[in-house]
Amino acid sequence: MEIQSEHNEKKGRFYYKVDGVEQAQMTYSRVGADKLIIDHTEVDSSLKGQGVGYKLVEAAVSYARDQQVKILPLCPFAAAVFKKRSEYNDVLF
Repeated sequence: MEIQSEHNEKKGRFYYKVDGVEQAQMTYSRVGADKLIIDHTEVDSSLKGQGVGYKLVEAAVSYARDQQVKILPLCPFAAAVFKKRSEYNDVLF
């Protein structure tokens, strides 16, 4: 499963395509130089139970570590993942 991403100075997203069609995405806004706010996660119902949402969060955590920024998960799904996965606490704002 390959999670792709797009980033600019103010916003970004992580997404997953199936047969060239986007089926899942998680968006964020950048706040200052050191914080990302995850504001939305959406996964097509056809992918239910495959862990795609978790993979999106995992990609965001990896990106945050690489960029040395913190994540504020305002999206309810992302917030729930952060509560379950203590190994992500190093990037939690």
